[in-house]
Amino acid sequence: MSHDAKWSHHEQALREGEPTSPVTSSAAWDDAEKGIYDSTPTLPVISPPPSVHLDEKKALQLHHKPTAADGTGTPPSPPAANKPKPAKPKTSKWILFQLWFNTYKKFFTFVTLLNLVGIVLAAVGRFPYAENHLGALVLGNLLMAVLMRNELFLRFLYLISIYGLRSWAPVCIKLAVTSILQHVGGIHSGCALSGAAWLVYKCVDIIKYRAVQHSSVIATGIITNVAVIISVLSAFPWVRNNYHNAFERHHRFIGWLGLAATWVFVALGNSYDIKRGEWRSDAHSLLSAQELWFAVFMTVFILIPWVTLREVPVEVEIPSPKVAILKFERGMQQGLLGRISRTSIMEYHAFGIISEGRKSGRHYMICGVQGDFTRDLVANPPRTVWTRELKFAGVGHASAMFKRGIRICTGTGIGAALSTCIQSPDWFLIWIGSDQEKTFGPTITGLIYNNIPPERMILWDSKKRGGRPDSVKLLKEVWDSFGAEVIFITSNKQGNDEMMAGCRAEKLHAFGTLWDF
Repeated sequence: MSHDAKWSHHEQALREGEPTSPVTSSAAWDDAEKGIYDSTPTLPVISPPPSVHLDEKKALQLHHKPTAADGTGTPPSPPAANKPKPAKPKTSKWILFQLWFNTYKKFFTFVTLLNLVGIVLAAVGRFPYAENHLGALVLGNLLMAVLMRNELFLRFLYLISIYGLRSWAPVCIKLAVTSILQHVGGIHSGCALSGAAWLVYKCVDIIKYRAVQHSSVIATGIITNVAVIISVLSAFPWVRNNYHNAFERHHRFIGWLGLAATWVFVALGNSYDIKRGEWRSDAHSLLSAQELWFAVFMTVFILIPWVTLREVPVEVEIPSPKVAILKFERGMQQGLLGRISRTSIMEYHAFGIISEGRKSGRHYMICGVQGDFTRDLVANPPRTVWTRELKFAGVGHASAMFKRGIRICTGTGIGAALSTCIQSPDWFLIWIGSDQEKTFGPTITGLIYNNIPPERMILWDSKKRGGRPDSVKLLKEVWDSFGAEVIFITSNKQGNDEMMAGCRAEKLHAFGTLWDF
């Protein structure tokens, strides 16, 4: 029996003769990155198809005659070359603005403007707290920036959100909380930039009154300034996306230098009495300083992920030149991502984690060939890699809050999406790609067919189907029939933008891929 018979009966949503996009345009969808955005009535669930079973080869066998209508027969022929493509509906400017000015940018704007107002008030002498605690404003912002990227703190936020809201909260509250959890990077960026701005202001203030300051305080202040500013600038999206290794070196190592300089700056600044022009001999003034405790907590939260760093064994399967499948020991919850590297402190890359559950004893990562690191995984498979045992939560982890949902992904995006649909019977999987079984191999297809029944998935092979589907129409059909509350999208930028705009126009609550711009 052909693999075409494994398609879900939900593909009747796109019957033969309805337009699909040409194969050439689907190629851009096949190298998806990561995934997920904002706001569903409960509708009846469609009846399942006839009974299904798995043979020894784990292939699905349907107990009815395949037909084109139910998606189990011969796929529709590709559209004729001379057939005009239907015009895409134009997305309103208001929807495009809403998608652009997302929660991430709202957080960033609010935090930055709030701190900017504080700096202006301090400069004109209308902010008494800032006059006595400039260092606390610097370190308070930097501590918040660290927390918003800390694996343990974010796992805690997801934990209280999931268990606190799952049983009683209306969908609108769950959607708002999920949007906040996804976009806390806006707080991270806003606080980091604001902390650097306050640090510049403090350094200028010290130099202004250099006559009563000790030269060592001025020197450490300047060093701290330079290190923190370099660390912040290196994290700008253009640098991070185009020069990843340079970003990592400067953001991490210069950031650590800035942290060390901060400790010295805080210790010296709070130990020197500018009124008397001498060093204080008692430790009380230092221990009672707010700046010291901000520095303590910032250091602790920076160190926590690195304490869990381990070199672990890994098995690498290479089903095709485009993909490496990494197999690790230990089962995992759904919706988590892991960072791996060939070295202990450099060049870490994040990938979605696939696992059948915490008791399964293993988990997988799908690494699509997109750069030097992933290309080397295929050309020179490692036996061990470095990873932090404390994994961080992606927005897909919030799927546990919702009663029913849809997980749509393209290409290698299956790595971030699959666990949710494997571990929860209330999530529907849509996977769009090209020749998935050949590209991703038996391990991934086995995980899908062994854990997800055909009435709960659509595997769309754009190579066999002559193009990719009208994804928004497909999502709308599944949304209505499955009774979904939310959609999580894992795709590249082109696919993400199209689906997010379409879902917003159709009033489907969707969370799409975020690149932290």
